[in-house]
Amino acid sequence: MTIPTDAAVKLECRSVWKLFGHHAASVYRVSGGQLSDAQLNEHQLIAGVRDVSLKVHEGESFVIMGLSGSGKSTLVRCMSRLIEPTGGEIVFNGENLLAASDKRMIEVRRHQMGMVFQHLALLPQLSVLANVAFPLEIQGIDRARRERRARELIELVGLGGREAFFPRELSGGQQQRVGIARSLSVEPELWFLDEPFSALDPLIRREMQDEFIRLQSVLRKTIVFITHDFDEAIRLADRIAIMKDGRVVQIGTPEEIVLRPADPYVAAFTHNVAKAKVVRTSALMRPHDGRSTSGRVPATATIAQAAPLFGPEAGALEVVDAAGAIVGLIEREQVVTVLLEG
Repeated sequence: MTIPTDAAVKLECRSVWKLFGHHAASVYRVSGGQLSDAQLNEHQLIAGVRDVSLKVHEGESFVIMGLSGSGKSTLVRCMSRLIEPTGGEIVFNGENLLAASDKRMIEVRRHQMGMVFQHLALLPQLSVLANVAFPLEIQGIDRARRERRARELIELVGLGGREAFFPRELSGGQQQRVGIARSLSVEPELWFLDEPFSALDPLIRREMQDEFIRLQSVLRKTIVFITHDFDEAIRLADRIAIMKDGRVVQIGTPEEIVLRPADPYVAAFTHNVAKAKVVRTSALMRPHDGRSTSGRVPATATIAQAAPLFGPEAGALEVVDAAGAIVGLIEREQVVTVLLEG
């Protein structure tokens, strides 16, 4: 997955803070939005989110990750105003959501946002069909239209034939698919997923990641995905934001995060990552110098995928874009170096 080069900004956070504690709002106002650790301690405040600024582009899979307590889930709830930020701006389609009324926010969440959480809260008394159609029922959509839409989504997530099942009759992975289908029923412009696969066993989790990748290739939604699992992040992300103590410490593509970690905290996440499975040829390619090459490799291919294409005599391969145009070249030595680094 790659971000379109001309993609508009769908969601932007501008110096967003979320403070917990007595008089948090007044302390924030007095500080002018600039609070030090000493000031937080003085006023006995906890910063769930600290001065976060980031942009999510249309059609992008933007992953926010960090350890437990890093602030990632608090931030995503601020983005949708499920909890109220203490300060800053959340700009969605050019509108500052922090200035929106409660009524307006209900409309935004009902019609423009989809949400999937670790704990799905499927309605146990409703069938799969009724669960998926439920958000449309809340909108007042007539039964025929909402059930038609629900059946399309149930088929899309691979649960065709289970429309009449109840949640208790499904496996954990199947229940997660119902939650995904339900969140897509309103055709959201912005899709929030907060650790949706973390409660699943490893095999089912991998299958759900594959399903997510397939769905995104079809739907091209703007996605904010929360996880604490770096392997999951690099599989699913166009870009990753890594959080610590409420702050964003680095934003970049998976390749940038792995090759150029901003600090020891980020480096710890990437320590055991097989670089050859993350780094793409486009990240290492050099300008084509006119030399003779022995083959071609897509710019989106990983180094692990490119390595077998080097034959006994191949010193370099041309790197091509999706249209087949040459955009650079990659040399055997570069590939060998990445492979040896693990």
